[in-house]
Amino acid sequence: MATEPKSAGVIDSTDAPQIIEHLSKSLTFTPYSVKWVPSSARFVVMGLYPKGTGTMKVFEMSRGAVRQLAETEKPQGFKCGTFGASALEERHLATGDYGGMLSVWDLERFDTPVYSVKGHESLINGIDGCGGLRIGSGAPELVTCGRDGCVRVWDVRVKDPVLSLEPEEGETTRDCWTAVFGDSYDDDHRCVCAGYDNGDVKLFDLRTSSLRWETNVGNGVVACEFDRKDIEMNKLVVTTLESKFKVFDMRTHHPEEGYANLTEKAHKSTIWLARHLPQNRDIFMTAGGNGGLNLYKYTYPVSRQMKDTEGRAKGVVGSVELLNARVMADQPFVSFDWCAEKEGLAAATALDQTLRILIVTKLNKY
Repeated sequence: MATEPKSAGVIDSTDAPQIIEHLSKSLTFTPYSVKWVPSSARFVVMGLYPKGTGTMKVFEMSRGAVRQLAETEKPQGFKCGTFGASALEERHLATGDYGGMLSVWDLERFDTPVYSVKGHESLINGIDGCGGLRIGSGAPELVTCGRDGCVRVWDVRVKDPVLSLEPEEGETTRDCWTAVFGDSYDDDHRCVCAGYDNGDVKLFDLRTSSLRWETNVGNGVVACEFDRKDIEMNKLVVTTLESKFKVFDMRTHHPEEGYANLTEKAHKSTIWLARHLPQNRDIFMTAGGNGGLNLYKYTYPVSRQMKDTEGRAKGVVGSVELLNARVMADQPFVSFDWCAEKEGLAAATALDQTLRILIVTKLNKY
């Protein structure tokens, strides 16, 4: 069930949130991922030097400036990272690199990872974590996806993946660009949603090791994200190569029409990601290939469910509203991370080799 959003365009109000560039810092490498260190004013930027080696740098906000605290250089460039499977007390960072290595790092010592395994044949495109930071039920786990078309789930207490979802024999290998956890609201539920370069979106149930749902959005899937990992599946945002994103209401599945969804056009370019505000899961930011950031709010319909002609339940999608949009770079934004401890504070990196610390105002009004 696909419908167009009921409203679009920036809200015409002096109360509209503003996207403000608070601090910026030029970098000497291409920064592919930025992550806030949980419960701190620090953040880690990961990326690739022009000579092909990788780097991780730890920064902190201090007295109105960005100050570097530590750095390391490794043989392979870093593509992605997450703290999602770490204990809050340890704050270990898991990374995926260009050589297919999955590694977990103690930020106090970069010489040797605390865990490392060959996760994929080549580039790891995406990584996510669940069960750490007191978010989500069940064991701490990581999920990775790669250019080899595989999606693998890891428990860092063992070297082999606990689940490996691979292309079937004879099937064309599709580059898997994104994989994220969701539905981890108790010890008996957890799923992974993966997006592929041909537009496939696949939802895997980890507890039954089965494909729960699949669809095709008509264009390469660059990113997907549930609004929350630690609740029963609620909403899923999927972004694509050619300036469209879809929002799926994941509460009601119809046997023929699937999940209710809407399609929105944004950025006039690739939409590299969508990130939900930790303090309000109905607000999310998208980042575009035009160097822009768009802030949206999702509004639920009066009723999220209706009956079809045969009396079967099917979902009813809500609407999205563009709260504000700002072009801030002349190259694509490729990473964005909200600070979980301070509403409206965020870090973002673009291919112009610039790190930006952003403040989004007036979010508490929504």
